[in-house]
Amino acid sequence: MTEARPEQHRVTISDPQVMRALAHPARMAIMEHLSAAEGGATATECARIAGLSPSATSYHLRELAKFGLVREAAGRGDARERVWEAVNPSYSVEVGRDADPETHAAEAALVEAHLVRDAQRVREWMRRAPDESREWYEATWFSDSVLLLTAEELAELNEAVRALTSPYRQRNRTDPPAGARKVAVQYRAMPID
Repeated sequence: MTEARPEQHRVTISDPQVMRALAHPARMAIMEHLSAAEGGATATECARIAGLSPSATSYHLRELAKFGLVREAAGRGDARERVWEAVNPSYSVEVGRDADPETHAAEAALVEAHLVRDAQRVREWMRRAPDESREWYEATWFSDSVLLLTAEELAELNEAVRALTSPYRQRNRTDPPAGARKVAVQYRAMPID
């Protein structure tokens, strides 16, 4: 493991308009990329990640900027190049139990968009898994466990998982070792009864 940068402050989003802005697949890809890209990225660079044209990506970047999620970054020496960066590389969504129906609907739409993206990542892995190296094939793990916990124990477990994964977040790694790859880790913990 390499030295980690200090974890940056996490922003909590509760505004339904911001949640709806984030619930678009291209915007989720752009935000994920900008949250990890040291020094930001251009619309053309983000377009490759989002699978869109640079002009369509510019539109999405401007929409994200309207909600304060991205901003123009310092250029790279070329006045024609517009570089964007995430305002904060980490956010969570928290609407609360007593939020109005519109806010709960926006939260549900954003969670659904994330679930679709996560399922697509699993499908893509399964398609290419036979062609991966033995090392990566055997290191990959899918697990579904049912635990018996109190709410306090669940909160402790969630914090332990966050602490365990934090040093490995792409934006925290200053000098990842050779062979490091982006790895999607999905973790969900909720009562099922």
